[in-house]
Amino acid sequence: MKKDTADIWSPLPDKERKGRLKIYIGMSAGVGKTYRMLQEAHRLADVGIHVKIGYIETHNRKETQALLEGLPVIPRREVFYKGKKLEELDVQAVLLLSPPVVIIDELAHSNIPGSKNEKRWQDVLEILDAGIDVISAVNIQHIESINEEVKQITGITVQERIPDRILQLADEVVNIDLTSDELIARLKEGKIYDPAKVQQALTNFFQPEKILQLRELALKEVAGQVERKVDYEISAKNSAYRHEKFLACISSNHVTARKVIRKTARLASYYNSRWFVLYVQTSRETEDKIPLASQRHLINHFKNATELGAEVIRVKGNNVADAIVDTVIGRGITTVCIGKPHLNLFRVILKTNVFNQLLKTLSKNEVDIVILS
Repeated sequence: MKKDTADIWSPLPDKERKGRLKIYIGMSAGVGKTYRMLQEAHRLADVGIHVKIGYIETHNRKETQALLEGLPVIPRREVFYKGKKLEELDVQAVLLLSPPVVIIDELAHSNIPGSKNEKRWQDVLEILDAGIDVISAVNIQHIESINEEVKQITGITVQERIPDRILQLADEVVNIDLTSDELIARLKEGKIYDPAKVQQALTNFFQPEKILQLRELALKEVAGQVERKVDYEISAKNSAYRHEKFLACISSNHVTARKVIRKTARLASYYNSRWFVLYVQTSRETEDKIPLASQRHLINHFKNATELGAEVIRVKGNNVADAIVDTVIGRGITTVCIGKPHLNLFRVILKTNVFNQLLKTLSKNEVDIVILS
């Protein structure tokens, strides 16, 4: 039997509990995520649950703006940055007021430099740790591990992203779905952007084929989250992770490393498994030899992997294959993920004894190897 809104968000008797997280996800701006959050806030208020607005971005949309009427709003924190007065979510005010439920929009937002947390999703984790329930929203293009797919569809590199694990932490993920015709109609009616920006939006982002592909991504992502949560709760209640363990092997090659990390994160998410990132620092890549740009990329990769839920392993040595085997055995790895070799794979297997030996060792230990394009 489906619970109603009051059942889902009513306070639990355990005061030490962590807050629950609900995320509305959509394929693009304008599908109605913020509108739905405010509708839910009114429903909560109607059944006696004290909900507050921590941060809402209405984008001056009249219908959305109207729904703010009657809802208590926590004043934003004012910050001066580069001579401009800007506003941010006031995390301390939320923690001090400690409402049972708080609405926080724009989950992928980057906070102004100098803020306690770099990202808003980190603010939300802090609020959840205080036992406050959070309702938030994000667009599909802001999910870290599908960033490359979004770029291929839209031609745009989305800079503000959230780790996949935030969706995994959510108690409920709700997809706000519209057809491309409905979304484009809303755009033309001026319900998404200022009329002066409509034609540019139609020419660039809001094209039916792009919307359709993003819609498919959103539907698959939410369906996958639901499937994994049901599977986990029914089949794996007694263990934090499945038996599978993934190892992403990266080098200082920036593009390859980024793809291997993201794709391994997707696999680990699908199987609800632990995963690791291994970087072997050879004598050619010591601190005094590796280019500064490569050093910066590696640091960013380690940070990204950690945010996505991986444990980063750094090893020094010239025998990469031995380092992989040692890690596989030491960590109980079941699947090794590597980037596509620069040479033809068949030639590598035939001519590279080290790689051939690695394959034999992994096979003997019943470890799968996945070569990611």
